[in-house]
This record gives sequence, C-alpha cells and structure tokens, in this order.
Amino acid sequence: MASSETDPRLLVLAPGDNIAVARSEIAADTSLSVAGRLVTLQRALGFGHKIALRDIAPGEKIVKYGAPIGRATAAITLGEYVHNHNVASDYMPNTVAVEAAP
Repeated sequence: MASSETDPRLLVLAPGDNIAVARSEIAADTSLSVAGRLVTLQRALGFGHKIALRDIAPGEKIVKYGAPIGRATAAITLGEYVHNHNVASDYMPNTVAVEAAP
C-alpha cells in the first residue's frame, strides 16, 4: 500500500498489515484517508492505537508488523478502532481471574 493512500498521521508498519497505528492523538469526527478511502473516526484515536485498513471478518487474524497479534472477535469495518473490545490475543488472556479476598 502506498503511503499516499493513508493519512500521514497513521503508520502502516509492514506490507500485509490490516491495521494502521496512530502517530499522534487524533480527535473523534476527524476525516482522514485510510487505504485510499475517506473515513471519519467514530471515536478519538490515542497515540499508538490502531484502526482497520480494511474490513476484517470475525475470526480473521489482526496483522501488525507483518505478524498476527490476535484475531477479530467481531466484524471490524474500514477505519474502525481496533482494540481489546473487538480483538482477542492469541498469546495472552484478555481477562484475568481475580480471587476474592478471604
């Protein structure tokens, strides 16, 4: 993907990635180019947070740095925020069981 197709506030780390990483904080309702298509952020995007470069199906691998980092737990649309509410790690649990104090 050519860098001119994606807003410079986003970083595509490797060819084949299906997410981009924010280089800075980007406010909600900001319109930007993602993979050559104009999208409007539904929520603020913090530094280092991810958005989808294309539609991602439930169960599909999330790819960052050219490597899978988890899988989609729900459909993720182009430009949508990608985080633990719609991704499950393949390497560590998303929740930790905590025992009640005696």
